[in-house]
Amino acid sequence: MYIRKEPGPLFITLPDGRKLSRSDLPPKDTSRWVARRKARVVMAVVGGLITPKEACNLYDLSTDELDSWCIAAKKHGTAALRATALQKYRQL
Repeated sequence: MYIRKEPGPLFITLPDGRKLSRSDLPPKDTSRWVARRKARVVMAVVGGLITPKEACNLYDLSTDELDSWCIAAKKHGTAALRATALQKYRQL
């Protein structure tokens, strides 16, 4: 039996010591993006678990949308990924 190995690492270790693997990522058919799911995708991209191109293809995101998530999370933390906090953290 052949087991398909995904490219890249099997898991990454987050700054708080937890491990994040591909199985922890949101499902491919996610349509409702809450801050927790966005944060997992951002952590996976920043940590090198998946590439930005792979994330965009997997979740049907534009590169601009993914970049905005990454920038918001880097500057303000996961609270900036909430849709209700968009105006509070919006860059002019």
